[in-house]
Amino acid sequence: MSRPALAYIVGAFEHPTRDAGDKTLAQLQADVALGALADAGLGKDDVDGFFCGPDAPGTGPLSIADYLNLDLRHVDTTNTSGSSYLLHVAHAAQAIAAGKCNVALITLAGRPRTEGRGKGGLVRRDDPNQPDFQWEQPFGMQILNMYGMTAMRHMHLYGTTSEQLAWIKVAASHHAQHNERAYARDVVTVEDVINSPMVADPLHRLDCCVVTDGGGALVVTRPEIARSLKRPLVKVIGTGERPQHQQGGYFEITQSGAAWSGKTAFEQAGVRPADIKYVSLYDSFTITVLLQLEDLGFCAKGEGGRFVMDGNLISGVGRLPFNTDGGGLCNNHPGNRGGMTKIIEAVRQVRGEAHPAVQVANCDLALANGIGGQLGVRHASGTLILERE
Repeated sequence: MSRPALAYIVGAFEHPTRDAGDKTLAQLQADVALGALADAGLGKDDVDGFFCGPDAPGTGPLSIADYLNLDLRHVDTTNTSGSSYLLHVAHAAQAIAAGKCNVALITLAGRPRTEGRGKGGLVRRDDPNQPDFQWEQPFGMQILNMYGMTAMRHMHLYGTTSEQLAWIKVAASHHAQHNERAYARDVVTVEDVINSPMVADPLHRLDCCVVTDGGGALVVTRPEIARSLKRPLVKVIGTGERPQHQQGGYFEITQSGAAWSGKTAFEQAGVRPADIKYVSLYDSFTITVLLQLEDLGFCAKGEGGRFVMDGNLISGVGRLPFNTDGGGLCNNHPGNRGGMTKIIEAVRQVRGEAHPAVQVANCDLALANGIGGQLGVRHASGTLILERE
């Protein structure tokens, strides 16, 4: 069945480095931009739309456009943290449909590993001017303990166990072993995960993502340009976005914005969760993956723990392969913004260009989802559904 394309992703590039101590942010931005354009068979002079988040140094798109000497007529700096880049693809498709640009370049670059050396664990970068600051900062709320609280709540409501969460890390590690650039390539067991140090009860160290430098970029074009290039055709057929916050206190922390962004994307694409062959899911923590699986409709609410068990997420073993590059849990989480790499691996799968050991057979439909911000308080979900033409 041929489904209408909103736009086409014609270029995708993931920076090979995981430690960029010898590079500036601008250099990383240039590396990934030129890499994605080369993958598409285009040059920087073809770009007339540029999309970036606050990871772009200086005055956002202005500084990087100047650095790359881009001739632009459309820019977008949507910032929903780690899910920004899924929204950028959706917004690029909208801009292309509206005639605002023909070739959209989307970039991400970050150096959290280099810049965070010696500074301890992952913390929130709060601004006293945030309206939530006065209510949350005095209680020492940080990223780890909020995700721990979300996991504990899910366990309380549905009987989810640490062993079930551990299966998500196990699946990611089985995939990462085949990725020569993955930060953590060792295959781990359920026992390895639950015996690793506790960092925020009930989350263990191996329930948490890696922290890496690097980046990635995408090129999105209108259909006629995509068809003129000698690249596999990956079309965007569904998109969705949802900011999710505390709603004045009337909210459930175990439900993510994916429940809404996914519904919108599936309706637009005209497909169902059962049709999807591969998923790229934001994996800042194992609990993040589990909530998305439920909220996107791959299993019922509360059944995520049972769904992920026994290798069900492992390519070639389970029925729903996920994050076949190793994901943020094992491979790469550049800039502490994992949405970009989720799209890149989904593109590889749809093209048939993933590692042969993890390539999903007949992968004609894939879904990528990002959670940006923080579960338990405020975040935004972005969903993309991709199809091979």
